[in-house]
Amino acid sequence: MSQTSRILVTAASGALGRLVVAALLERVDPSRVVAAARNPDKLADLAAWGVEVRAADHEQPDTLATAFAGIDRALLISSNEFGRRLPQHTNVIQAAKAAGVGLLAYTSILHGDRSPLALATDHVDTEAALRDSGVPFAVLRNSWYLENYNGAIPVALEHGLVFGSAGEGRIAAAARADYAAAAAAVLTSDEDQNGKIYELAGDSAFTMADWAATLATVSGKPVAYRDLPQADYAALLAQHGLPEAFAGLLADSDVGASKGGLFDDSKTLSRLIGRPTTTLTAALTAALAG
Repeated sequence: MSQTSRILVTAASGALGRLVVAALLERVDPSRVVAAARNPDKLADLAAWGVEVRAADHEQPDTLATAFAGIDRALLISSNEFGRRLPQHTNVIQAAKAAGVGLLAYTSILHGDRSPLALATDHVDTEAALRDSGVPFAVLRNSWYLENYNGAIPVALEHGLVFGSAGEGRIAAAARADYAAAAAAVLTSDEDQNGKIYELAGDSAFTMADWAATLATVSGKPVAYRDLPQADYAALLAQHGLPEAFAGLLADSDVGASKGGLFDDSKTLSRLIGRPTTTLTAALTAALAG
């Protein structure tokens, strides 16, 4: 990798994007990093670190053309706008191709080509768009974030129960910072990354019963896991304020986990980042510490 090549991170104002930028700054000079977001005003703190900030709206190709100008490598962080993700991703891929980007990495989902999760559909289609585009690419197939469960902690501690539809499925989750470090490693690698697909997951896996037991140990309060049928869990999530479609997607993801959709024991992630991945105990301890 050239010592002057420039690296762009999309969705840099998001939780993962900020961590990727921070991980890149541990490896390269700030002048080589470009942070892009729909609202660049949200990136003022990154600009203060010496990172160039650019506007990039996935729905507005003109902004993407400007954002990708002079970029050698880029990370496309998958959109969270369900129902719009594929056209948004396609716009980014086309902009990267037009700019002559030498590597476009994409955050996909673990074992996307055979995942039982409905969430995988957009990722599979995006991976196909990458292959068909002719742009050199790498795919970072991320498992679940440990932080995905933090929202359940207050209710679990209050009522002593956490609900789901994951059954005995083993979930090999890792922290966002672990996945961010992996993205930075790929984006700054001297090795040819074109066409590489990384199945990224935590070193150790847990069931939701394990999650509840670990939270009980860390908090000192009794917590148990109660498994529900998919429809019942979706209805429960909707009753607690989640949009019905999103509640159904989360319940489907839990069922997918019960089928092994979020399990991988290859330890590819820890090898890529050169350290063990964050443990469930450490993640829950940090979450409780606030």
